[in-house]
Amino acid sequence: MIVPDRDEVESYAELAIKEALEKGACGADILFYFGSSHSLSLRDEKPEQNNSGFSVGVGIRTLDRDGRQGVAHINTFNRSSLQQLVEWSWHNCANLEPDPWTVLYNGKSSYAKNLELKDEKISAILPEQRQEWCAEMTHLAKKKDSRVLSVRSASWNDGEGATFYMASTGVKGWYDGSGVAAGLSLVMSDGVNMEMGGYGEDFRFLEDISLQRIVEKAVTQTACTLGGRPIQTKRYTLVLSPEVSASLLSVIGELFCASNVHKNRSLYKGKLGKKVASPLLSLVDDGLMPRKLGTVPFDGEGVPSQRTVLMKEGIVEGYLYNLKHAQKDGVESTGNAARSISSLPDVDISNFYMEPGNISSEEIFVSVQSGIYITEFLGLHTVNPVSGDFSLGIKGVSLSGGLFAQPVAGMTIAGNLLDLLNRIVFIGNDLSFFGDTGGCTMVIDNVTAAGL
Repeated sequence: MIVPDRDEVESYAELAIKEALEKGACGADILFYFGSSHSLSLRDEKPEQNNSGFSVGVGIRTLDRDGRQGVAHINTFNRSSLQQLVEWSWHNCANLEPDPWTVLYNGKSSYAKNLELKDEKISAILPEQRQEWCAEMTHLAKKKDSRVLSVRSASWNDGEGATFYMASTGVKGWYDGSGVAAGLSLVMSDGVNMEMGGYGEDFRFLEDISLQRIVEKAVTQTACTLGGRPIQTKRYTLVLSPEVSASLLSVIGELFCASNVHKNRSLYKGKLGKKVASPLLSLVDDGLMPRKLGTVPFDGEGVPSQRTVLMKEGIVEGYLYNLKHAQKDGVESTGNAARSISSLPDVDISNFYMEPGNISSEEIFVSVQSGIYITEFLGLHTVNPVSGDFSLGIKGVSLSGGLFAQPVAGMTIAGNLLDLLNRIVFIGNDLSFFGDTGGCTMVIDNVTAAGL
């Protein structure tokens, strides 16, 4: 990878901001990114995809005195494009509506260090290694269970890059990062029934990926739902795997974003200080967790990342903010501005997770003698963010005597998110992250599941 010189990048940014101010902007900031990526996948040991690439992007935002903002971006890095880039941004600025809440960050650009965001080993990965690792997952899966009919995809992705931010207020900062992901998608058959499933992992460091663990979970989770059928309609105790509870949190996380609260798109609007869930549930957003994919020293507006408690023992404690929405509420930004080189800053999670409990998953299964172990929610995107109403499909396996019994599929649960979260009776100590969201084994009691 040919890496642009950092001094040259900073000089370019200074000139672009100077050009914007000379055109009449009252403020400007610039976001620069470059990186390399590699992806490879096999389908039943045959090559399916093999791509490598290098990307670079520069985006500039200009602001006028009435709070209008304009963004322009290019996917090259050369000084000949600088003036045109600034002109596009300033033109776009003039065509947007005024926004009195628009500001730039003018605080200290003293950022956290030692966040362990980049693994130097990733740049040394050879093309043949990616293929070997995908082939190894395929072989391990077929060896583990004779019912594996086909490995639809054994995939590998890795990449690294750097990000630079500078504002006309004098704020600036760099950070480097890396990422690696591997996954397995397979089809299993018992001669009568077929089931498709899979599992994947993504981390910043190569050593955190385990091919054996990916295969184990992909095969085990698919096998336990093979031949799944609806069971009797009644109230059940639901046991959610860490992956499933994390998928539920991915929906809940959006409800804490102040942008959604201000647009009346959040169930938690007006709920500060109020109980909305079981006292067992505490939720945190932490942009400073070492080695996590959502960790960065600063957000898309140059604001330092931080740890924010959003729910404490079932009570709403706060929201996530960028500068604009913090201004509206008269609070400080939480460092959650999300932005690409082509977009205005919005609000998003960093690392969003539930605080783990004090009970192991093994102890949970002993305590829950009967119920349904949920391996997948279907239709989470349909949860109403305003009312909290939902109707979800479920897949999993019934529990009898704390052990897996009958595969379950074709059933639904319906209700309200507030009620569901108030029914939590156990949260395990097995916090696991899936991307930027972390979940634990979680038990929700007395939930009606519709089947036969």
